[in-house]
Amino acid sequence: MGTLYYGDNLDILRRYLKDETVDLVYLDPPFNSAQNYNAFFHEKDGTDAASQIRAFEDTWHWDIETKKAYDAVTEQPGKASDVMEDKMKSNIRLKRSLD
Repeated sequence: MGTLYYGDNLDILRRYLKDETVDLVYLDPPFNSAQNYNAFFHEKDGTDAASQIRAFEDTWHWDIETKKAYDAVTEQPGKASDVMEDKMKSNIRLKRSLD
């Protein structure tokens, strides 16, 4: 309790938290903004430094790793995986209807 983790949520949950620990993970959008977000630094006197690093890329890709993560969540029994699977199927139907 009282610990902030930085990183990919599935990786953090698997590495640092027991399975029985989390009932719900709430993620606050926006998602898939197609933007790269940077972390900016300040000098010791508080002024903006020229240095920055890429904090994360917010562009969603369906690839082998995404499929593995999706399968890992949806193959586990319970309401969360049922909701995710229903939502994913709904999104696929919507995408097909727009194509």
